[in-house]
Amino acid sequence: MRRRQKRLLQAAGLILLTVLFVHNTGLWSLYKGKQFVSPTEAIQGLPIKVRQNAIFTGTALRKKDWHDNEGIRADAAKSGFGEQGKPVPMSDEDRSEKAYIENGFNIYVSDKISLNRSLPDIRHPNCKNKLYMEKLPNSSIIIPFHNEGWSSLLRTVHSILNRSPPQLIAEIILVDDFSDREHLKKRLEEYMARFPKVRILRTKKREGLIRTRLLGASMATAEVITFLDSHCEANVNWLPPLLDRIAQSRKTIVCPMIDVVHHDHFGYSTQSGDAMRGAFDWEMYYKRIPIPPELRKPDPSDPFESPVMAGGLFAVDRKWFWELGGYDPGLDIWGGEQYEISFKVWMCGGRMEDVPCSRVGHIYRKYVPYTFPGGGGLPRNLKRVAEVWMDEYAEHLYKRKPEFRHISAGDVNPQKELRNSLNCKSFKWFMTEVAWDLPKYYPPVEPSSSAWGEVCLLNLSMTIYSWLLNWESWQVCSSK
Repeated sequence: MRRRQKRLLQAAGLILLTVLFVHNTGLWSLYKGKQFVSPTEAIQGLPIKVRQNAIFTGTALRKKDWHDNEGIRADAAKSGFGEQGKPVPMSDEDRSEKAYIENGFNIYVSDKISLNRSLPDIRHPNCKNKLYMEKLPNSSIIIPFHNEGWSSLLRTVHSILNRSPPQLIAEIILVDDFSDREHLKKRLEEYMARFPKVRILRTKKREGLIRTRLLGASMATAEVITFLDSHCEANVNWLPPLLDRIAQSRKTIVCPMIDVVHHDHFGYSTQSGDAMRGAFDWEMYYKRIPIPPELRKPDPSDPFESPVMAGGLFAVDRKWFWELGGYDPGLDIWGGEQYEISFKVWMCGGRMEDVPCSRVGHIYRKYVPYTFPGGGGLPRNLKRVAEVWMDEYAEHLYKRKPEFRHISAGDVNPQKELRNSLNCKSFKWFMTEVAWDLPKYYPPVEPSSSAWGEVCLLNLSMTIYSWLLNWESWQVCSSK
């Protein structure tokens, strides 16, 4: 009897399933399409945790195309000096030293180029089809400057306003680090008055790049802070890819691809090698190394991890930036701050990415055209970063720069206490888990020479060229 009841129940269950999945076309279509997708699977790029305030449609994030197609078409139709990022033909006057002396780049050429000039879209083709979250956080753009050229500063602001969705720009904060050039005073204020989202802050004395950035960040009101330099040009759809990553994980610091605006003719191009990981040697010079095969994505336009940022161009969740302590206020003028913020974010629970679909051009100066009060602070800054963050690895820096041992880093106890309060990991963890590929290119301990000694040119009638060609005749020098 019990066996018969069990069979009847099984038959009833099969009938019920048939009714639900065959006759109910909605349920059947969901099953057939396998649309049981988690939010992280629906996101382009790395499968990182989604922020709770993201918008969902069912179980997938709602996305949109953020491209300004009308603006892109208008730019494509432009022609003239420097349009489409082409080099400007230079006259003899343009090549004179006077063109460079105030800015370290050719201001004569810059002044010939439209403030709204067009740029080539040199992104990977896949970027044109990428969708980003429909609801993105807005951003405060922080631009510090000191005695910047008129046209280069204005072109920076114009490019941001022209190529950013208006709803994503809360404000552009220009922070004047005690400039003394007349065009940066009343004239600049009158010009920027036409842009409601632009405001100007001024320091009361020369503070240097780092503290000037901190001042701008302290006045920001948006959810995200984006730092740029004062001689940049934002490219097509540059902002949504950055904000999208932060919207998915607020502890991610993101950097655009930094393209080159040539300091002579203002031609626009990629850096050599384009997408590469940020790194450093053990004298703390910034370097770029190839993305290892283990980290390469099937889609090369997807964001990728980078151990160290290049410097002044990045976006960060405003609250997370201050949770990390911002920049170390003890760092002077400029230099070393990119290492401090990079080590800090990785070791204290965050991550850093470069975003190939976000591109910003930057003028790399021919030389630094101004001086700093009291001289540059780079050696002191680097020692300060080493003492706080690099643990036993600081010794590799000191062996290469023994003079650093005698430099005072100032009081670093507040920064060490911050590190402890954030439960940050060790620098050994950073080198093992994040920058594990760096020693292949820049080993902390230089390998021993496989051979050493001298070679002698015994036949004095032989030229150096022929001697090099006949290397088989080389002999080890006599010990006499």
